Order: sequence, then structure tokens, then C-alpha cells
Amino acid sequence: MKHHLLAVAGYVICTFAVQATSHFAINADHYAALPYMRAEPLIPLGILSMVIQGAVLSFLYARSDLRGEGVMGALIAAWGIGAVIVSYIVLAEFGKYDIPDFASWAAVELSAGAVQFSLIGIALWLTFGGRLRRTA
Repeated sequence: MKHHLLAVAGYVICTFAVQATSHFAINADHYAALPYMRAEPLIPLGILSMVIQGAVLSFLYARSDLRGEGVMGALIAAWGIGAVIVSYIVLAEFGKYDIPDFASWAAVELSAGAVQFSLIGIALWLTFGGRLRRTA
């Protein structure tokens, strides 16, 4: 249970750090130009979403063969979950909302997602003991 709680905490910390930096610092103008953004985001809902996502990733990783594959296995697990989440953000949100430019939208979201889920993979690996690759 301790590993799962630490994994969820790591997920929330990595996600919040990357996304807050992207939304409120590096790409603040990009997000401010979007017509559907709230003036005051509902941070508790974002945190709840991160807790759910982190719990799912931790549960799946702990029960997968990737756990024995070292840091690369943890990265693959994180990138897999990241592909599901980021593909929704890049494609479905662009399709639903009046976002002016797909190229800039995709570049911002894909780059933030790549950093976010790479950090999450490293945190996941460290959380579950940083085990090295199994030998046959």
C-alpha cells in the first residue's frame, strides 16, 4: 500500500509541477487566448483527476511485467498511460473546442505531456524500489 500511495503522490507532484508551469508560466499567453478557459480554475477537480490517474497507473504498473524491466519498464508504463491522456487532450479537445491553431495546440500539449510522463515514469520506478532489469 505504501508504494501505491507514494506513486500517487509522485504522479500528482510531477503532473502539477509540469502542468502548472506550462499553464501559468511558459505558455500562459497560449492558454489565455483560448475562449473556453475559466478565469479561476477549479484546482480541487484537477487534483482529484490526478489522484485517480495516478492510482490507475500505480495499480496497473504494480501488476505488470514492466515492473521488472527497470527504469525503461516504468517509462513505458507511464508513456502508455500518457498516450491515452495526451491523445485525448490533443485530438478530442481540439475537436470539441474552438481552439484557433492545431499546430501550436499540439506542440504545447505534446511537449508538456512528454516531459510530464517521462518524470512520472522515473518517479514510478523510484517509488517501486528502482529495481534493475531481471536476468533470465
